Amino acid sequence: MMPLIVASIGEENTIRKVGGNTETKKHLTNLGFVVGGNVTVLSSIAGNLIVNVKESRIALNREMAGKIMV
Repeated sequence: MMPLIVASIGEENTIRKVGGNTETKKHLTNLGFVVGGNVTVLSSIAGNLIVNVKESRIALNREMAGKIMV
């Protein structure tokens, strides 16, 4: 298991854990980051990511991406 920020660009990964406080977990879940779901990193600039999750492109800052374990 590793944080999403170290995942390879273009490689599909399965979400294994979503961390953070209750509010953060709820926010990430509402965006589509659920355990067992797939996420693909499309771009990474200084740890900030653009990812594809559930047919949507979402931008995540380094802090939020670090809370998603794949």
